[in-house]
Amino acid sequence: MNGRDRLIFRPLVWLRTRTRSSELWLVAVAAALGGVAGATALALGSLAHLLQRLFYHIDVDARLSAIPALPPSALLVLPAGGLLLGVVTWAWTRWRPKPAVDPVEANALHGGRMSVRDSLFVSLQTVISNGFGASVGLEAAYAQLGGAWASVIGRWLNLRRSDMRTFVGAGAGAAIAAAFGAPFTGAFYAFEIVIGSYTVSNIAPVAAAALAGALVARTLHLTPYVIQTAAAQPLTPPDYVLYAGLGLICAGFGVAIMRLVATSDRWISRSPLPRWLRPAVGGLALTGLAFIAPQTLSAGHGALHVDLAAQLTIATLLFLIGTKALASILALGFGFRGGLFFASLFLGSLVGRLFAALLAFAGPDLAVDPVTAGLVGMGALAVAVVGGPFTMSFLVLETTGDFGVTAAALTASLFASLLVRETFGYSFSTWRLHLRGETIRSAHDVGWLRTLTAGRMMRKEPPTIAADATLDEYRRRFPLGSTRRAVALDAAGRYAGIVPAARVYDPPGDVQTVGQLAVRRDQALTPEMSIKDIMAAFDETQSDELAVLGEDGEVLGVLAEAYATRRYAEELEKARRDLTGGD
Repeated sequence: MNGRDRLIFRPLVWLRTRTRSSELWLVAVAAALGGVAGATALALGSLAHLLQRLFYHIDVDARLSAIPALPPSALLVLPAGGLLLGVVTWAWTRWRPKPAVDPVEANALHGGRMSVRDSLFVSLQTVISNGFGASVGLEAAYAQLGGAWASVIGRWLNLRRSDMRTFVGAGAGAAIAAAFGAPFTGAFYAFEIVIGSYTVSNIAPVAAAALAGALVARTLHLTPYVIQTAAAQPLTPPDYVLYAGLGLICAGFGVAIMRLVATSDRWISRSPLPRWLRPAVGGLALTGLAFIAPQTLSAGHGALHVDLAAQLTIATLLFLIGTKALASILALGFGFRGGLFFASLFLGSLVGRLFAALLAFAGPDLAVDPVTAGLVGMGALAVAVVGGPFTMSFLVLETTGDFGVTAAALTASLFASLLVRETFGYSFSTWRLHLRGETIRSAHDVGWLRTLTAGRMMRKEPPTIAADATLDEYRRRFPLGSTRRAVALDAAGRYAGIVPAARVYDPPGDVQTVGQLAVRRDQALTPEMSIKDIMAAFDETQSDELAVLGEDGEVLGVLAEAYATRRYAEELEKARRDLTGGD
């Protein structure tokens, strides 16, 4: 090792040792990570806004969705952006066809391991989509790249699996905290959405990272998604009942949007359009919508500010909700990259305003403050789509400073979350993973379950004997006490059942061959079966051992129920220690 390598390697080893042995050092590194993730989020937001300024000729302080009308000079911006995105994505997928792992999937299945290279490309796709005006948000890119930086730093430090998952949550949460200028929102985004739990061991690192991300944004005076507004009248107990109903309405609307995104994606994928051309065609459709309703452009931050303060009729609100929802569905269905985080906030504010307008129309006794209803709907619909009732409630608190409105938002968010979990079971991120064939419903760590497969746990090269062998041959090859069973093979060498030694040494009736004593002839495991399926097979067969077979019926090994149960218990205990922060 030369001098330069020692100069780099020794400090890294020293930092690894300190981070793994001291929670204080882990928190310090997480705070530094939060600063990096926050700065990255701000850079992505500034880049996308720069593209919007160039293409749509808006002022530096203006927001694209707040422009009064789409200028004719911008007619080809979205189709051109879609074409660029389609060609770039086509070229990338030819090189790396496997989809990028997002922070939720990484923490649920891969112990927090993410690819920086893939995450950079996802961020590029998202900046192109948002920067050219498509109706998607940048929050997915913020969390993706923040989580990726955390993952690579965690690998450099050789962190434990639980600490790696915490780091990925801290990086994603810090990026969200910087984007909204809201540290509590970022921290709870990490807890509820990216990590999936609050634990003694992950509170301090996540909080430090989120605070650092928000401080970076405030130091640089760059908080692109701050919402400054407040309620006009105090809340009464009956209002909370009404807002619980608003939460249920937002839940149904959120589920409908997620299902419609999947439906549009399925229909468009079946069309004869080449994949690389689909975003350009989608750009044409989005341009047509933007000429009718300019508020459909981009994520909707500027439009949210305008609409919360405006006096809007029921017809106008219905029109804005329909066009914005359609724009988001088309953008994602045609292949633009981004998230529904801020779009759901914007749509939720409109749904809340519509709710207030309908109550006022029904009777003055039911009237609620439209601004409060907009803020409550904003949080409730975001919970239905993104998840995280405390995340969205803290967002309302940090952007209004009003605890009464926050309590109403929390009430609506809890009802929305409960209904979505009971009737649908997915957030937008896990729903898209479900459509790809994954079964996860949250970021809870279930990746370790996938290591407990029959192929990994089986005992290889079990004792075997031909099914047509005599009992005397079995006794000669396997003396009493040498084994409890042998696997019978047919003439082609395939599985023919399990022969217990007890039956051979005390055979019933007139038995000539060991094959006649074989049990479980049609009951076996496959190597890829999970621990859940394995335990179900043991319960169904009432057997304490089963063979593991390959595709052609060849015997790969034998798995005992006692061993599988012990391995499952060991992993559960390890997960419990990670959850409670115990040793």
